[in-house]
Amino acid sequence: MAAVLLTGHGGLEKLEYRTDVPVPRPKPGEVLIQVAAAGINNTDINTRTGWYSKAVASETGEGGAAGFDAVDTMDASWSGVPLEFPRIQGADVCGRVVDVGQDVSRERIGERVLVRNMLRTPVGYRPYECWTYGSECDGGFAQFAVAPARETYAVRSDLSDEELAALPCAYSTAENMMHRAAVGTERVLVTGASGGVGLAAVQLARRRGATVTAVCSSAKAADVEAQGASQTVDRGTDLVAALGRASVDVVVDLVGGSQFSQLLDLLRPGGRYAIAGAIGGPVAEIDLRTLYLKDLSLFGCTFQEDEVFENLVRYLERGEVHPVVSRTYALQDVRQAQEAFLTKEHIGKLVLVPPVPST
Repeated sequence: MAAVLLTGHGGLEKLEYRTDVPVPRPKPGEVLIQVAAAGINNTDINTRTGWYSKAVASETGEGGAAGFDAVDTMDASWSGVPLEFPRIQGADVCGRVVDVGQDVSRERIGERVLVRNMLRTPVGYRPYECWTYGSECDGGFAQFAVAPARETYAVRSDLSDEELAALPCAYSTAENMMHRAAVGTERVLVTGASGGVGLAAVQLARRRGATVTAVCSSAKAADVEAQGASQTVDRGTDLVAALGRASVDVVVDLVGGSQFSQLLDLLRPGGRYAIAGAIGGPVAEIDLRTLYLKDLSLFGCTFQEDEVFENLVRYLERGEVHPVVSRTYALQDVRQAQEAFLTKEHIGKLVLVPPVPST
């Protein structure tokens, strides 16, 4: 089959498009999926470059094309366990079941499906443990992929394969932040709001009745407001001066970096801060007095309870969310697609489309 192999940590040259990769066989409890589309995410680039290593203190884009010089391969993955290469990346998969392993009903063949990107099956459903699809195991940058049947969800939707492939990683990350911070009809600030996760967070917060303030570039403000933001603030603005101290109930942060302390100042006493990304840099300064004198709650959001993805599928089937796809690329153009991703000039998601297998 055709697939993109990640051959090691580093720059774009570590992505190798091949057409002679063996088609995987579903093991007991697994399904084989013919991939129709696979979304691109920050995690694909961060995993390739080794950004998750604590040896890296830079923002994610700094080494996105060429990689980082200082990477400790022993902790350069989501789980902190060294990756095995070659690896087929791709946390997002939309496709159709074409075969099943032992103990899986053959009635599932033909289903149009999405794979939960934060897998619990490989770790025995232990709390706060998971594998990331396309990181700790092979993912969707290929014509075929295997996944646990229990975490492969049939989807009934009129959306295109490309639109559905924009959902798993971005929307589950955003919905997990909503779930962990218990977002309701209150004031929510979303950083990085024009990206895949940020735009999903705007939609999902609005769905819960929140009044959303979104931080993004002024060039993308109208598009972000169209997805549910009540107002936008230009990226780089002094947020406290623009919005006022204690002006929001919940901060949904995907950027981190130097603005972190401002975000805590924006929160009201008893407010909540949820983070699931640090594209602006993983190292931040905090005044602990702000944290304890305001009785703030901070949530690091990676592990997802089962209901997060299950709820997403229901939202999708009821037409309550609509992923935004900026552009699609052929699978063999993965390097070009990631270069475009790094420019951050798009709204929403970029999606890869593999060639249709010959019969």
